[in-house]
Amino acid sequence: MDILTRRRFLVASGVAGAVALAAGATTHRLEDLFATAGDRDPDSRTLVLVTLYGGNDGLNTVVPYADPAYHDARPELAYAAEEVRHLDGEVGLNPALAGLHTLYGEGRLAVVRGVGYPKPDRSHFRSMDIWHTAEPERPGATGWVGRWLDHTSGDPRLAVSFEPTLPPLLAGERSAGASVLVSGRAAARGLPDSALAALAVDQAGESAARARAAACFADLRAVDQMIRDVRDVAVDEESDQDAETAPATATGGARTPLDAQLDLVAQCIEAGVTTRVFSVSLGGFDTHADERQLQEVLLGQLDRALTRFTDRMAHTDAGRKVVTAVYSEFGRRVRANGCDGTDHGTASNLFLLGTGVRGGLYGEAPSLTDLDRGDLKFTIDFRDVYATLLESVLDSDPAVVLHGWRGRMAGIL
Repeated sequence: MDILTRRRFLVASGVAGAVALAAGATTHRLEDLFATAGDRDPDSRTLVLVTLYGGNDGLNTVVPYADPAYHDARPELAYAAEEVRHLDGEVGLNPALAGLHTLYGEGRLAVVRGVGYPKPDRSHFRSMDIWHTAEPERPGATGWVGRWLDHTSGDPRLAVSFEPTLPPLLAGERSAGASVLVSGRAAARGLPDSALAALAVDQAGESAARARAAACFADLRAVDQMIRDVRDVAVDEESDQDAETAPATATGGARTPLDAQLDLVAQCIEAGVTTRVFSVSLGGFDTHADERQLQEVLLGQLDRALTRFTDRMAHTDAGRKVVTAVYSEFGRRVRANGCDGTDHGTASNLFLLGTGVRGGLYGEAPSLTDLDRGDLKFTIDFRDVYATLLESVLDSDPAVVLHGWRGRMAGIL
């Protein structure tokens, strides 16, 4: 411990972000998650956030097949009317989204169109930071779920990420959620268990920062053990195959397949854990070349995972109170590039799924001819969606979390 401080170990191993450590978010130790099941209000709802890293092409996800401008801008990439899964006489879902098409027909999928924010940024990392902090006007230091935690009990068990590191989304000013790896735990790094245990022990005379880091590591070890307890011993063969073909990408996304992450979320919800927000992810959507085939593969993975999870949740009271939100940091440009792909764009679609969602098409679809330097103009500010989720799912005042924001998505939840 003389050379490798707890704090440096935690940051280097991806256990928690520096913001979370600085926030002192680890004052609440995590014990057995299931021991708290009886403390949860049975009427409370659960939010599952699915992040699609890389900038998913919204126009080839929710396809405006009847718009001539779509076909003119993408002669090789555009889908014909007979290829898509129709939602109405103008738009349809990508051919790979068969399960979501069924959910839409059952009224359990809401498609929110034209979602974005003012003065959009086309950098993956800056735009994702904006989505995580809900502060498009200036760089934010806290995530919107982290701020929600600040105004609740601050208990990290309330918001859990199954991604490789704690996303800024879950880091508040005074508290933060917990980051838990589904597989390939990075914390050990070859150290014996006795050394890992020592990292979690307070030492006399150490600084407050090191004490917080020790508590953080204790939290991680406790959550990791809880998750391993709740997981099935056998790993699904299909998940093994997906894990080999769907690694994390430079723009983000968990290494573990999305269906495995959502399976773990489902187990936690069915066990009655106190967690109110789960964060999972899928990467690889930066489709600058050969987009159609790659995106269909990724959307097929997304479709399978979301459909299985949504159907599974429909069978329990707790599951029927789950709302799943699916978003990406930005869409793609309207016009295809010269490599059968698309480049970084702006506004896109957002999906909400669940038994309690009022399915349908929401929001005005952006014009494909009235563009902002070749990009779509957003018609719905993403903070309207966040405010609706905070108010209707997390039982919180959105103005407190979103710095006075008053917009809402009426009638969707």
